[in-house]
Amino acid sequence: MSRLLACFDVRFSAFHLNIDVDVPMSGITAIFGPSGSGKTTLLRCLAGLERAPNGFMQFGNDVWQDEKRGLCLPLYNRPIGYVFQEPRLFPHYNVRANLLYGYKRIPSEERRITIEQVVEILGIGRLLERRIHKLSGGEQQRVAIGRALLTSPKLLLLDEPLASVDVQRKQELLPFIRRLHEELRIPVIYVSHGIAEVLQLADRLLLLNEGKVVATGAPNEILTSLQFRGKLGAHRIGAIFDARVAAHDAEYGLTRLEFNGQHLFVPLQSIAVGQIMRVHILSSDVSVVIGRTGCPTSVLNILEATIVEIREIDQSPSVDVLLDIGAPLVASITRKSLVTLGLKPGHRVFAHVKAVALNEELMA
Repeated sequence: MSRLLACFDVRFSAFHLNIDVDVPMSGITAIFGPSGSGKTTLLRCLAGLERAPNGFMQFGNDVWQDEKRGLCLPLYNRPIGYVFQEPRLFPHYNVRANLLYGYKRIPSEERRITIEQVVEILGIGRLLERRIHKLSGGEQQRVAIGRALLTSPKLLLLDEPLASVDVQRKQELLPFIRRLHEELRIPVIYVSHGIAEVLQLADRLLLLNEGKVVATGAPNEILTSLQFRGKLGAHRIGAIFDARVAAHDAEYGLTRLEFNGQHLFVPLQSIAVGQIMRVHILSSDVSVVIGRTGCPTSVLNILEATIVEIREIDQSPSVDVLLDIGAPLVASITRKSLVTLGLKPGHRVFAHVKAVALNEELMA
């Protein structure tokens, strides 16, 4: 499998980026971290827009930067598509002309992606003759992504492409971003500070903090690890997993998901039955119950679980309980509850999750 190797050491007056990266170049790698952690600077280094004095970058067998040998290919010589936070389209061109600008830059023998493919995947056929000022923010961003794709890149860099669009437009764009990767097989590096969109897209996370990589791995590995609680923030600790859409209940505004023989109710989703969607459950939204209660409850989601591990949290009245529900799930409960219930690793319990608790992460 092709890999991306990169090492950058860049000093600014108030910031120091010191990065050593080794990730497989498949799927979507999300660079995530708080503001000022170095996400955009890292992306600019990968693109050749920011030159690290002792930098090194290799994509597969191709070395794009090796300062020890005096080598640093500029962006226009790297097979990279770059999409910025703002679309940066040519306002005097219509959509078709903007797309052709990227397409015509590439010699015909090097073109691996057709205009027809991009138009179909991004759903912009009806927009081709429109001027840029006639497009919504989400439509403009789709055109910007299309223009980058038509350079037939080997690597696509997306720098917070949804930062300037509203919640509804984000939900429209996320499936397009996922689809372009799945159908065109172009590795994507995606920068964002929005945990919801990252978790809907990422195959792996590159977690940054103060200019350094503090974690690399699958999203669920990082979110269920107490080691990164301080870096992610307690409100983001939890679990993610993929579930199949089993049914919709329009009367009550709910969608039923199935995974590993269990089910979850979430707010009504516009996703076809049989499709897969990713769920993020925060540890603060999970309660642990011993045995099935005989009393009626408003909680719709009751999941059978086994306690895998109990983790102390420094200087906190709470503990994290790592559960196995067929996928890792974390519950944050008080120490008093832990003692009162007598919880131990290996115990069979039930995890209660409110359906409404899933709403913010699925829709934000």
